[in-house]
Amino acid sequence: MKKIGIIICDRYHSCAGGKCLRAMRSRDGAFARYKDEEVELVGFTTCGGCPGGNVEHAPAEMKKNGAEVIHLATGLVVGYPPCPSIDAFSDFLPTKYGLDVVMGTHPIPENYYQTHQALGTWSSADWERRIAHVLTDEETRRAYD
Repeated sequence: MKKIGIIICDRYHSCAGGKCLRAMRSRDGAFARYKDEEVELVGFTTCGGCPGGNVEHAPAEMKKNGAEVIHLATGLVVGYPPCPSIDAFSDFLPTKYGLDVVMGTHPIPENYYQTHQALGTWSSADWERRIAHVLTDEETRRAYD
């Protein structure tokens, strides 16, 4: 069983996690990687607000609960502007805690996809890499609107 933690953007601090949990259950988006294994959510928290102070200590509790991988929620890449610290989080977590990091949880909703396409937000190779696990087909994106 793969034990995971999820860190969401603090600007969505009141999010109930519905899209992330649905995607985890359905193995959509970044959770498709677990299609052949069971998963258990062992932690869910916000980054703590810019610049992400909660990322420094919250994963310790997740790791005590068995976390092997931390998913940086899709909200960190679809919010505007996208999280300016996402690469720092991706470097810090494996170094400090020995945890794997996956960018994304649920598929990018179509309305966010359209906005970021119009803005050209994700037109670089770096952004293509960051959103690769949550960039799905239009039908799936619409289902997550």
